[in-house]
Order: sequence, then C-alpha cells, then structure tokens
Amino acid sequence: MTTLITAGDELVVQLSTLERLAAFRGDVRVPLSAITGVEVEPDPWGALRGIRAPGTGWPGVIAYGVRRYSGGRDFAAVLRKGPALRIDLDDSSPFARLLISMEDPQAWADMVKNAQAAASARATATHSSP
Repeated sequence: MTTLITAGDELVVQLSTLERLAAFRGDVRVPLSAITGVEVEPDPWGALRGIRAPGTGWPGVIAYGVRRYSGGRDFAAVLRKGPALRIDLDDSSPFARLLISMEDPQAWADMVKNAQAAASARATATHSSP
C-alpha cells in the first residue's frame, strides 16, 4: 500500500513494488513548499482528470500512474472505492495534483499539513538567523 514520508523538505509518495509496476514509475517526490492544499477526497474516481499516460487503469478498480490533461499532469494511486487523499500542488512541482488511496486519509492529511508547517518554520528560522 502507498505510504507517505517526509525526507528533508520533500514529501515522498512511496509505492510498493506492485504499485511501481502499475504506475510505470518509481516513488514520487514533491517539495513541501509546493503544496497548496491537502484534502480528503470523498469521490476519487470523480476527481481523476485526463487520461493515463503512462499507467494502469480499470475504471472503478485501479488507477495508477500519470494522468495527462489539457492543464497539466496529475499523479494517481487510486485503488477500489472509498475516500482518498488529494494534495494540490503549485507550478514548481512536476504534478498539479496527487490523488492517493490510503487507509485513514484524514490522518495522512494532518501529517502532511504538520510536515509542511514544520518545513515552513525551519525555512523561516534559517532565513532570520544572523
């Protein structure tokens, strides 16, 4: 199952071996400073944008990989029914949105928000030091 970790000032979406095969890629890394929003998405299948390119998909069952649409690219790791974690990103990230099925997405949303706040505090402390 997909997990999230913070490594320095980055958020890392860690994929299992099978998820890597389905997504046609390795782990996804984005700067914590690029995150503009973190929400629980009650209907991840309705939130998917564009077409998979590359990736694996079967509507209502699995959507792993890059999703391309006219406004950019998203990364999806959506499996079965149920809510997912949605992370919106700014233009400094390779993706506009991450959409990830996870156990207890609200707890993960809180973790990402806390990590983002901590990274921001570190950046502020570093810049204000003499």
